Amino acid sequence: MKTIYLNKENLSGWQKRASTNVMALGYFDGLHRGHCKVIETARSIAEEKGLPLMVMSFSPHPKTVLSNGKEQVHYLMPLSKKEERLRELGVDTFLIVEFDKEFAGLLPEQFVGKYLIGLGVVHAVAGFDFSYGSKGAGNMDRLKSDSAGRVETTKVAKVTYRNEKIGSTCIREKLFCGNVEELPHLLGHAYEVRCQWNGTCLETDPDYLLPAPGRYAVTLKNEWGSAFTELSVMEQAGGLSLSCGNLLKDFVEGPLTVIWHNRIVENAAVNV
Repeated sequence: MKTIYLNKENLSGWQKRASTNVMALGYFDGLHRGHCKVIETARSIAEEKGLPLMVMSFSPHPKTVLSNGKEQVHYLMPLSKKEERLRELGVDTFLIVEFDKEFAGLLPEQFVGKYLIGLGVVHAVAGFDFSYGSKGAGNMDRLKSDSAGRVETTKVAKVTYRNEKIGSTCIREKLFCGNVEELPHLLGHAYEVRCQWNGTCLETDPDYLLPAPGRYAVTLKNEWGSAFTELSVMEQAGGLSLSCGNLLKDFVEGPLTVIWHNRIVENAAVNV
């Protein structure tokens, strides 16, 4: 899979190199079951048409830009993990569009013309609530007309769990409440966080969101094996941290994956 960073300076160059394709559109933070449904739908269409599959996402998060930095979004998955997962889903090209005020101000027709038609898109797939263009005026119901009929569209219906829409916001709320046991129903797998064990403590990748303070049942995994154990999420100045006591004394220093199962105690001050 090829990853391409798009901005207003290099857009015309990539337009010249573009070939006909099917594109899935969205922010795709966390790549939950709703996101996967969009990408799997796009992949089926691409296979049927014999065309490559492209995924378009945006960076930084639109909410951060539109709020002038006042609203900081907690990401569920770093870019490297997102790329890894998209590769597994059969994506050929991952486009990351620089989201700035100028991009946000594009009219819906301008976005479609420059970033879809200009990049060879003949069929666009997105979730039912995807919007584009200035003030989110564009949506999947008008995309075909915005392209003057040049881009076919497929709108993917809402994916739910217990009558609640599966979305990145919902997942963040579960994490903020410590309800990690519900996340497999939303993500399709247990929530995972990558860390670095330095022989003394766990250093968490800042691009991951930790669950609420408390003691959790987890599985720790590295390239040599895995172990079922407990960890505590602790409050500290500037955010949250993981406390593991002596639980990792037998682990080799290096990268670790924490797989979260359930919260045992709602108390960050519990020693483990």
